[in-house]
Amino acid sequence: MEYRDGMTYTQWVHAGFLPGEPDASDPEVLAWLIRRHGLEMTHISRGSHIGAIFSVAEIMAVLYTRILNVNPADPAMENRDRLILSKGHAGAAVYAALAERGFFPVEELRQHYANGSHLSGHVSHRGVPGVEFSTGSLGHGLAVGTGMALGAKMDGRDWHTFVVLGDGECDEGSVWEAALEANHFGLDHLIAVVDHNHMQSLDFCENTIRLEPFDDKWAAFGWYVQRVDGHDVHVLEEAFRKALEHKGSPSVIIADTVKGKGVSFMENDILWHYRTPQGEEYEAARLELEAQRP
Repeated sequence: MEYRDGMTYTQWVHAGFLPGEPDASDPEVLAWLIRRHGLEMTHISRGSHIGAIFSVAEIMAVLYTRILNVNPADPAMENRDRLILSKGHAGAAVYAALAERGFFPVEELRQHYANGSHLSGHVSHRGVPGVEFSTGSLGHGLAVGTGMALGAKMDGRDWHTFVVLGDGECDEGSVWEAALEANHFGLDHLIAVVDHNHMQSLDFCENTIRLEPFDDKWAAFGWYVQRVDGHDVHVLEEAFRKALEHKGSPSVIIADTVKGKGVSFMENDILWHYRTPQGEEYEAARLELEAQRP
C-alpha cells in the first residue's frame, strides 16, 4: 500500500536511516521504533498522548522482547502470558510493539485512530491480535489483571499476568482494592508495572494527589516492590526476572520515567499529554528521533 513518495509506510518510516530493517528483537531498538511509530501515528491521526507513549517505550520493549511468553503465529495460545495496558491512552506503544514483533503488518499502523479502524486511540482488543483487554477508563486494568491471575491460580495454570499502570491512575481507589485482593490471594503470577513519569493530565502528580512515599504504599499492601530507572532496558529486564522468580505475593515495579522521553522539547512538558505533533514541532521531533537510532 503506497503511503508517501511512492513508498509504503514501513519504507518511508525507515528511509534515510541505516540500511536494512531495524532489529526489533533488541529492546533498545524496539523502544526507538515505538517512539518513531508513535510520532508518525499521532501525527497522521492528529491524535494525542505522545508524552505517555514515549515514557512507556522501554517498558513495552523489554516486555515484548525479553519477558512475555507470547507467539505472533498463535496469539491466542492457551498458556500465553497476559498483558494489560491499564493506561490505555498510550495504546499506540502496544500497537507499535505488536506490529514490529509480527502480530500484524507494520503498514496497518498508519490507520491508527482513523474512522472505522480497529487501532483505536485507546487500546482495544477488538480485531487486534495480541491485545487482551480494551482499556482507557483508568483504574480498571489492575482489577481485571487480578481476576485473570486468580483464575489462572484456581485452574492450576502457570502463565503470568502483567499490568502496566500510569502513576496518576493510582489515584483511583479501584487500584488499591485490587492490590489488597491480589495480596490476599497470594497472586505471585501477577506483576504490575507503574510508568511513573510523575505527570498526569494537567499537572505533576505531586501537585494533584501526592503519591510518595510510593514504594512504601505498595509494600504496606503486601507487594514485592522494586523501583528502577524505567528507561534502562537492562535494569528493567533484571527487575522483571526478579519479579518472575518471587513467590508468595504479587510484584510491582515502579519504573521512574520521563514524560515525552526522547524529544527534548516534549520532555517533562505537560502540554504533550494532549498536544499532537504537527508542522515545525513534528519535523523537529522527527529529526531528534532519527539522530537517536540505535
